[in-house]
Amino acid sequence: MKTAFIRAFVLIFALIPYLYATASDFEVDGLYYNILSEEDRTVEVTHKSNHSDENENYVSGEMEIPRRVLYNKKTYTVTAIGMYAFCQCTGLTSVTIPNSVTSIGDCAFFRCSGLTSMTIPNSVTSIGETAFGSCTGLTAVTIPNSVTSIRNWTFSSCTGLTSVTIPNSVTSIGNGAFMGCSGLTSMTLPNSVTSIGESAFSGCDGLTSVTIPNSVISIGGRAFEGCTCLAFVTIGNSVTSIGGYAFIDCTGLKSVTIPNSVTSIGDGAFMNCSGLTSVMIPYSVTTIGRSTFSSCNGLTSVTIPNAVTSIGDFAFNGCSSLLSVTIPNSVTSIGEKAFWRCTVLASVTIGNSVTFIGDWAFGACSDLTSVTIPNSVTSIGYHAFNNCTALTSVTIGNSVASIGAVSYTHLRAHETG
Repeated sequence: MKTAFIRAFVLIFALIPYLYATASDFEVDGLYYNILSEEDRTVEVTHKSNHSDENENYVSGEMEIPRRVLYNKKTYTVTAIGMYAFCQCTGLTSVTIPNSVTSIGDCAFFRCSGLTSMTIPNSVTSIGETAFGSCTGLTAVTIPNSVTSIRNWTFSSCTGLTSVTIPNSVTSIGNGAFMGCSGLTSMTLPNSVTSIGESAFSGCDGLTSVTIPNSVISIGGRAFEGCTCLAFVTIGNSVTSIGGYAFIDCTGLKSVTIPNSVTSIGDGAFMNCSGLTSVMIPYSVTTIGRSTFSSCNGLTSVTIPNAVTSIGDFAFNGCSSLLSVTIPNSVTSIGEKAFWRCTVLASVTIGNSVTFIGDWAFGACSDLTSVTIPNSVTSIGYHAFNNCTALTSVTIGNSVASIGAVSYTHLRAHETG
């Protein structure tokens, strides 16, 4: 629902300036042009009217954009396809762009749902935001090696797109660039890419594998959200940050290797990855954030390194297959509901640097039989071990000064030392 809302908002917002765009300077053979420079004699192809209803489907079928046009006894070179030029021309099936064109503007082919064929020449260096958004008939795209970035939402909601070739010239993939491209099954990113934007591949639910090259430094928030068929992810060893909710709802994800270069894993990064069975967190990570692995109900084992200092709220909440966990001596705090509803968790080792155990931290861990709370702990939150129905042995360290009301009754009832 959240992805659908973002997509709808983006597309509606994108159309707002379109309603106020200026009219063309002249028309030749059914195409409309704006003069960019009288001195250089250059023009851009533009839309027919500043009223959106008059622009819908004003061109259709196969279209060839000319390299030059003659107007008022002057010859102009076509160097750009302007903003909204063919927006909502649903009958347009193919476009031939001359090699004089260097830029394709924002929303230039937005909602051209009948467009099946597009050749972008090597002369093009810039493709605008949402340029091909919602071109649902487009099946394959080859981006020329003159392009250095794929901008925000450029190919969003191109549901028929099954093949994309990204050249080595591209260094960044923008926010929502391929969001909702449900026909994509695999994606190879070149070694030139250094950043993957927020929601870049969100909702690509046909995507089965992704290799993130060593050149990538950051993976944006929700980058692969809802890629339900994504089974394997290889993350390059230059990535330093994985954004919040980057892989949320990737329910088919079975394996992920997090390299030692990663220092930050965002909140909810692997939330609801129910197919994930094991995770090894590298020594470079110092914090496990809020809901990072929440509801990964297939997770049976997790390795927390001795560099982690805090385990956030809901970090492993609902990991109902997790059998045991060792919290290393580096950890000082265990957040609220960090291991809540880990129903088969039978063994917990709490490191001797932990000072705080949050509310409901181990609540409803119904298979937990014993727990030793080290001397370092000074505070145990409300309901911290509530509904741990198999708990028969509790050792409470001598530094505990505060125990939440329900936790106190429950723990003292089973205290053995």
